[in-house]
Amino acid sequence: MARKSLIQRERKKQKLEQKSHLIRRSSKKEIGKVSWLSDKWEIHGKLQSPPRNSAPTRLHRRCFLTGRPRASYRDFRLSGHMLHKMVHACLLPGATRSSW
Repeated sequence: MARKSLIQRERKKQKLEQKSHLIRRSSKKEIGKVSWLSDKWEIHGKLQSPPRNSAPTRLHRRCFLTGRPRASYRDFRLSGHMLHKMVHACLLPGATRSSW
């Protein structure tokens, strides 16, 4: 189980990212439309104005049950250990155990 403070920090980053998503997207579209380099620098300055933790690259996928930051599968949002447990308990539809 991950520490509660780390999970809360990730949630805070997600909220910040959602707030500044529109600002970033519109600034990136403007950079593509403008041809003058000086104008591009001004727009680039606007793009850097939101806080660092609002960047989508700073987000980290975590297991939603345990909060484990590594080895989490995107499709199920579970860590490998929890995925194994839930598949064996037949709690995940569409997932089958391998047998050969």
